[in-house]
Amino acid sequence: MICRVRSGSESPGSSNATFQEGCGLPLGNYCLNDYLTMKSYHLAGIMLEYETSGELKTKCIDLLNLSPSTDVNALVEEIQKAEPVITASRSDQVKLLLRRLQDKLRQHSNHQFYLFKVLRAHILPLTNVALNKSGSCFITGSYDRTCKLWDTASGEELHTLEGHRNVVYAIAFNNPYGDKIATGSFDKTCKLWSVDTGKCYHTFRGHTAEIVCLSFNPQSTLVATGSMDTTAKLWDIQNGEEALTLTERQGFSVQPQGNALPDWKATKVKFQRFLSTPKGIVF
Repeated sequence: MICRVRSGSESPGSSNATFQEGCGLPLGNYCLNDYLTMKSYHLAGIMLEYETSGELKTKCIDLLNLSPSTDVNALVEEIQKAEPVITASRSDQVKLLLRRLQDKLRQHSNHQFYLFKVLRAHILPLTNVALNKSGSCFITGSYDRTCKLWDTASGEELHTLEGHRNVVYAIAFNNPYGDKIATGSFDKTCKLWSVDTGKCYHTFRGHTAEIVCLSFNPQSTLVATGSMDTTAKLWDIQNGEEALTLTERQGFSVQPQGNALPDWKATKVKFQRFLSTPKGIVF
């Protein structure tokens, strides 16, 4: 089995720090008999990536509350309690990585923000905006039933993604790769697009109500969609087929309470946990 620990601070262009250590001891369901690798990948968390029986699996640890003033020793103890694969012998490595992340946060703490550019291209209001990992381009979804791809530096429109028959509500890049875009619509479909050409690869059909959230898995082999029909679905990017449906009884729901809108933030967290599991089990 191979295990990698990846972490980062969500800012492009920083260097990678790699640590390797041999091991050979089984630990519960884990066995680190090759190496433990830690790299800075600009993510607000740590990703445990391990291979067993030829199958690559991942598990994510959020570090959304990491700040320059966070007690690193206490944080590492908390992480070790939740993830026994990170043993005491590796605590110093994890602490070093977290301190480097804190240094990056300090570097950006005094940034001054200003209005860079105003783009007016959609004929109806926007619903969402998403950037690729490097920030070189971004996408906008709109009530005008389109998604547009933009060059961040110049403000130039690169592609207009047309084909949905209702509001384009949920949008995402397949970061960190950034070569595909997924759009979810109130027309109950999700579409997969090429960033380079604007071509539509697949239209995923199966939901019986509006699609309101979506996400790629870390390997960019699956797209997950959440719908007002109270289900989530996994779609295979290669063949365009439905891979799995997760129902409310399995722990997923985006059903509104009374006349209130669904809690999209809670839905997203549940989505991320779902995508972090190898067999689609919410925990």
